[in-house]
Amino acid sequence: MIKVIPTSSLRVGMYVHDLNCDWIDHNFLRNRFLVDDEKTLREIVALGHNEIYIDVSKGLDVEEAAPTLEETRKNVDRQIDDIARREAPHPTVELAVERQRAKKLHAEANRIVHGMMNDVRLGKQIEIEHIEPVVTRIVDSIFRQQDALLPLAQLKNHDEYTFQHSVSVCALMSSFARALEMPREIIKEIAVGALLHDVGKATIPDAILNKPGKLTDAEFEQMKSHVVQSKMLLADTPGISPIALEVASQHHERYDGSGYPNKLKGEGISRYGQMSAIVDVYDAITSERVYHKGMPPTEALRKILEWSKFHFNPELAQVFIRSLGIYPTGSLVRLESGRLGIVEEQHPDKLMRPKLRVMFHTRGYYLEPELVDLRYSQDRIVGYEDFAQWKIDPTEWVVRA
Repeated sequence: MIKVIPTSSLRVGMYVHDLNCDWIDHNFLRNRFLVDDEKTLREIVALGHNEIYIDVSKGLDVEEAAPTLEETRKNVDRQIDDIARREAPHPTVELAVERQRAKKLHAEANRIVHGMMNDVRLGKQIEIEHIEPVVTRIVDSIFRQQDALLPLAQLKNHDEYTFQHSVSVCALMSSFARALEMPREIIKEIAVGALLHDVGKATIPDAILNKPGKLTDAEFEQMKSHVVQSKMLLADTPGISPIALEVASQHHERYDGSGYPNKLKGEGISRYGQMSAIVDVYDAITSERVYHKGMPPTEALRKILEWSKFHFNPELAQVFIRSLGIYPTGSLVRLESGRLGIVEEQHPDKLMRPKLRVMFHTRGYYLEPELVDLRYSQDRIVGYEDFAQWKIDPTEWVVRA
């Protein structure tokens, strides 16, 4: 039996099933473990999070009544259903028209960020005029047809994660801001901040950035310092806007005050900082790292919604989910028929019925690829799947589509 309890109710002898926070905000090697001493208990409480999951079959139970994992999931399901009934932004061009352009843009953006980070390591100043043209093209692509660029942003490799994460956050923030109907010029400033939000990581040693195991307390503090480093680097950058600076300097703040570096709370965090906190976490927890297995996008969105009870602005979290779709483009889903398909394109007025590229069966064999528009099909999605579980390479299908 899994229960959700206030962190204040946690006791030695309880078994933590889930720390109920994104892994980038804690330094525990595992997410499931027995609280076997007071030191571990204090470290968990010090995270500043309000709720935690415990497994009462493996440790002590809580004395007071507490909701179960199943009850919590049902509550999230109800919220997801409500979000799905609201309409999302519409594309302005056909997916096939934008797709090839998006592939070239994605590759170029990664090269530019890679070069910029290397320049920062060498002590060179960031030159906004080298960043703005590619940011403008990313925003333009999102406005034309976001289902072309966003799936590419999910594809990352371990060696270039920092650069690819920056491009992904830029694309996601552009989509998010568009869903909020912000002015296009403001969206461009937000996107610049998103592309540069992790520039401070250029000052962190690779041995810490890419360490495959648990960071020491000192290493974790050094890793967290990248936010302050980003702010300092950008504050010294000619032409940087206050909006871009807020996006970069507040992306690890949390709505309940549990974030860093300044423990800002609620509306003390700018709207742009509240947005970047959501997007940064979503992209991080869906990405494969040496020390972390990425979540399927739909599961990650459910966690964002659940965490919005404390960590994020709930209204913004719902808009973000709507901007991507309940089953984000590029994710793997299972149909009632037993077939698996990759989400190809969203229908803004039918978020539960996207267009799929069906290509595998749960009996364990590939099918002749077929485009299936669920608006006109008797089949329906019954759940999301993990590419790794079925030994399907997402790169092969998303890039070549």
